[in-house]
Amino acid sequence: MLRKTVFWMHLVTGVLVGIVVLMMSVTGVVLTYEMQLNRWALRDYRASPPSGTEPLPVDVLLGKTANADAEISPSSVTFSADPLEPAVLSLGRGNNLYVDRYSGEIQGDGDTPMKRFMRTVMYWHRWFAMSGEQRDIGRAVTGASNLAFLFLVMSGFYLWWPRNWSLPALRNVTWFRTGLSDKARNFNWHNVIGFWMAIPLSIVVLSGVVISYGWAGDLVYTLTGSEPPSRSSSGSAVEVSESEPTPRPQWALASLEEIYRHAADEIPEWRSLTLRLPESGADQVAVSVDVSPGRQPGKRTEITFDRTTCTVIARKSFRDESTGRQLRSWLRFAHTGEVYGIVGQTVAGVATAGAAVLVWTGFALAWRRLFGRA
Repeated sequence: MLRKTVFWMHLVTGVLVGIVVLMMSVTGVVLTYEMQLNRWALRDYRASPPSGTEPLPVDVLLGKTANADAEISPSSVTFSADPLEPAVLSLGRGNNLYVDRYSGEIQGDGDTPMKRFMRTVMYWHRWFAMSGEQRDIGRAVTGASNLAFLFLVMSGFYLWWPRNWSLPALRNVTWFRTGLSDKARNFNWHNVIGFWMAIPLSIVVLSGVVISYGWAGDLVYTLTGSEPPSRSSSGSAVEVSESEPTPRPQWALASLEEIYRHAADEIPEWRSLTLRLPESGADQVAVSVDVSPGRQPGKRTEITFDRTTCTVIARKSFRDESTGRQLRSWLRFAHTGEVYGIVGQTVAGVATAGAAVLVWTGFALAWRRLFGRA
């Protein structure tokens, strides 16, 4: 009776949310290598300096950018360990400017056709590319469907569990077979793909639930015995500063170029380095040093420098975070597999493609079950 009940719940849930899950799966496959494709699209931004030319000092680079457009007010600047890559000025809300490190010339905002395409696919993935107030409706539908898909993955594994653990029975649900009828083939594919993709799909879907719902994110903190972050009305974490730093005379402060070089010396294997640009007169500068290609929180270190002495006054790595914060960050990038680099992305992409096949074969099996088609 329990197995029968779970089966019908699995079937009905799949029919109700299958189309949405299929849409999220297809768009998810397209987004598998989003980071690499966006970087490839910026290949024309690479510098071609004369031999022996050195990149401009950070302060000079920022000064040239400000002279070119006085309205530019970046919050941070990111450098790649490859000096031919452009410096990236963050203007907030996902907007960037790319600057040649040798000439200080603004090369563009990086809004390439590839980036626009990927952004559109991402909007479909998250909220059916709806706009305005309808975006919340789209987000609610995809969030609920993702939660339902988590139930499908869990109940599917229960239904997959063989009643008879003989070798032929196990082979039928763990490996592809040939020469089958349409119904038997769909059943075989549904079981085999569900088995091999169970773990990666569980991670992708569970992390999607945590991304979609604030309560799920807070639950991660609670289950690990960590204090959930306080939230503003927008739902983002709020950092509270008890007091403003006392401004020091400009002549006593180290240049941003000095801070940049000290940060690079602190972690010689760095691959990208982000300086959070301080207010005028501020005596501290925060630097984020990443030794990964990107989006791997476990390989990022936050360093705070005293600008009067160029010494490190605070250093915080992933291991210094609370267990809840570590798990929450891991889940964020486990959703795309990026937490494990290109290998993780590939696994997540294959699992997502498998989800699309599960939906297709599930619909075919449901059609025959509900309408008696042989």
